[in-house]
Amino acid sequence: MDEKNLNIILVEDDLNLGFLLEDFLKSRGVGVTLYRDGEEGLEGFKKNGDFNFCIFDVMLPKMDGFTLAKKVKAVQPEIPVVFLTARAMKEDKMKGYNIGADDYITKPFDEDELWCKIVAISKRSDFIQEESETVYQVGAYEFDYENLSLSLDGNIKRLTTREAEVLRMLCKEKKNVVRREQILTAIWGENDYFAGRSLDVFISKLRKYFSGDPSISIENVVKVGYILHC
Repeated sequence: MDEKNLNIILVEDDLNLGFLLEDFLKSRGVGVTLYRDGEEGLEGFKKNGDFNFCIFDVMLPKMDGFTLAKKVKAVQPEIPVVFLTARAMKEDKMKGYNIGADDYITKPFDEDELWCKIVAISKRSDFIQEESETVYQVGAYEFDYENLSLSLDGNIKRLTTREAEVLRMLCKEKKNVVRREQILTAIWGENDYFAGRSLDVFISKLRKYFSGDPSISIENVVKVGYILHC
């Protein structure tokens, strides 16, 4: 993946640092837009549909970086997020990673180190590439996301929109863990008890739909998420 395709949203309330990072990243040939607080960053993200990488300070005015990241990932679950912070507390790092952060960098930091992390993350992320795949082979089944269908030997099962969304997230990360928080935030728009129970029901339904092929399973990684095996 070519990191030159990056279009970064940078939200940093320290304007000196913000301007320095903006100039540095632009010197590397990538697009960068700087915002000064969480609310401004969220509004800018909503207006500009081209961002494909996030760098958020944690301690932001009006809306903190964690909340901002949750709202951004509710719209684009796979967009990479790097947090910047002056605090090195384990609890903060765990919170960031639970949200789905790709990295967590403690200030002060070296700009070249940040760039190396951005390049590494962009290379392993398929978000920047245009998502064109809508038909997935799941064992003996064919899953057509656009047509909400699951087919086996000519028999077609129509899925609900939400079932298809959950299944697509599992298919895109086949054999890897998809976190519950990521699914809930992206599809339900919230991560609470009731949404969690609803997700459990959807996973149970999907398991039944795949009963025609015993090689397919949806593993429950307790308190973490799910893995589609096939």
